[in-house]
Amino acid sequence: MYTFIPAGGADRRKVIFLGLRGIPEVQGGVETHVAALSVRMAQRGWQVEVLGRKPYLPALRSFVWKDVTVTPIWSPRSKSFEALLHTAFGLCVAAQRGPDLVHIQAIGPALLTPFARLLGLRVVVTHHGFDYDRQKWGWFAKRVLRAGEMMGMTFSHANIGVSKAIVDAVRRNFGVAATFIPNGVESDLPKLGTSFLDDIAVTPKRYILCVGRIVEEKRQLDLIDAFARMNDPDAKLIIVGTADHNGSYLRAVEKAAAATPGVVMTGFQRGETLSQLYQHAALFVLPSSHEGMPIVLLEALSHGTACLASDIDANLALDLGAENYFPLGDVDALANAMKGKLAAPDSVQSSEERAARIMSSFGWSPIVDRTIEVYESALPVWKPRIALRSVANVKKHLEFGG
Repeated sequence: MYTFIPAGGADRRKVIFLGLRGIPEVQGGVETHVAALSVRMAQRGWQVEVLGRKPYLPALRSFVWKDVTVTPIWSPRSKSFEALLHTAFGLCVAAQRGPDLVHIQAIGPALLTPFARLLGLRVVVTHHGFDYDRQKWGWFAKRVLRAGEMMGMTFSHANIGVSKAIVDAVRRNFGVAATFIPNGVESDLPKLGTSFLDDIAVTPKRYILCVGRIVEEKRQLDLIDAFARMNDPDAKLIIVGTADHNGSYLRAVEKAAAATPGVVMTGFQRGETLSQLYQHAALFVLPSSHEGMPIVLLEALSHGTACLASDIDANLALDLGAENYFPLGDVDALANAMKGKLAAPDSVQSSEERAARIMSSFGWSPIVDRTIEVYESALPVWKPRIALRSVANVKKHLEFGG
């Protein structure tokens, strides 16, 4: 599946992605976004490398996936420190590589944008959402994330925001411009069978689907509670995803699922298995209290699946119609909305129109075009090809020594 390679590569324009857990098939919206974008950048002739976190990757040394080099960098498995430490070590490796650009993902890792500048790197930062609004963070972490937002937006050479609300906030709060480039969805999705549904004893079009990391802001407990209140013995609720770190919320979700008839937890799913779940669901529900640009909602819509989402700004920005939203945290309203959706399923024509609308607005080709335009704006008129050799030994230790 993977080709292992030595360090180095062809003398093409090179971008290094940093700040994410890794690719391919690593859980997370940022990871899904970078996996799709990096492959398409490679197809456009760029040399692309993703510096991932070693605990999340399938190999301990660099490998090639769809013409993208993926390099594991040591990081602790820690909710509080892994992103920052990985980014710091990754920037040292990037400085040795001497890329044209480093593309940092999310405002937490963006805290180290000034460090990247000190290393002589050209930096683009993508703002994926107001992470300091996530329920899991305490007051100190929230302050660090706000500092990361400020550092990333003001010290980078160019910024990207995945929603118009983010772009507006960056301009208002920091007086700098950011380019709106949303997350994308795959096109030309094939019709799939039901082999995985058969394995978990679920009937097509008789289940509600929820996909996402199991963390507080995804509100899976609200969904399980609402499903129980529906009291529909013929329906099932499938919860796809897992937590990166074991904790009280994961245990609470597992306990509630085990106590509620009809709830099936599948863990993290990918590829054809996940596509089967999207395609054959009667309803997709996203009850989140926080999103940037909700990739899982876009994926469900691209399959033509009927959707129901909480009425937070990020979800409302997709303009799905009032009947497809419910008040955040209102479990009774969610239960009634789900019951109504199952009782009156959409027609095939409605599903096809829904998928076509999403494809036209969130196709990958214009997203890649606009990303390259941002990259070009961040590049100097000329770039000396000088790598920082002083960190070579650090790089070697981080990649191969652990």
